[in-house]
Amino acid sequence: MSVKTGRLAEEEIMAILRAADEIIANGGRTLLAKILKGAREKKVLQLELDRCPVYGFYKSEKLDEIMGKIDWMIDHDFLDIEYSGKLPMIIYTERGWYIESDQYTDELLNEWKEWMKEGKQDPDMSYLKGRNRNMILLLLEKVKESGDQSFIPYLELWEEVDYKKVREEIQTTIHVLNSNEPIDDTAAKERAESIKEALKGIEPHDLLLKCWTCGKRFTFTIGEQQFYKMKGLSLPKRCEKCRNERDYELFY
Repeated sequence: MSVKTGRLAEEEIMAILRAADEIIANGGRTLLAKILKGAREKKVLQLELDRCPVYGFYKSEKLDEIMGKIDWMIDHDFLDIEYSGKLPMIIYTERGWYIESDQYTDELLNEWKEWMKEGKQDPDMSYLKGRNRNMILLLLEKVKESGDQSFIPYLELWEEVDYKKVREEIQTTIHVLNSNEPIDDTAAKERAESIKEALKGIEPHDLLLKCWTCGKRFTFTIGEQQFYKMKGLSLPKRCEKCRNERDYELFY
């Protein structure tokens, strides 16, 4: 049983989203909690989840407390549950992926900067091939915004291994860097404000639904929403009275 938690700090939201990236649509709440806990269990180590940058972020906390934080992320529209057969898997909401793609592209850029410091000249750029297209476009946009021509050798290596449409975007990025035009940081500032707003999440609230049978409005409480989500159920189409009457008719 997870423990209820108060509002999470932005740093915590970002850490949980980053950990989720390692298992998205392939693992559930418990596995995500174990990454954040820094568990040394066989499955965690076999999947090399201990290499995640935020592995052990909540090392000093109990597993059920971490589960409570993950549930908070689900309740506030950062993560969601999607069933694969009978198994509940963690997935991103649109909000969660928007934040994580921004965070992850920063991580990729910082990795390139580290390569430059180390003098790494021929990294295998195929690790970017086939990645989420919107994230790749965001990464290239950030490279343009940096105005850093030192990225060009990595872009050229990347261009050699990726698909045609991505190659075209890479070529455009190289052209922008070579042009030495003044950097317009308007888009970057707007994106930062948008991320800040997204990090607020959505406070859970009761929903007012319309019954398909009697046409009356009925309240679908926060607790009921949480129960339905964890069970992989769709929103109820009938009010409680009509559901009970329908179940009675079907039974008898």
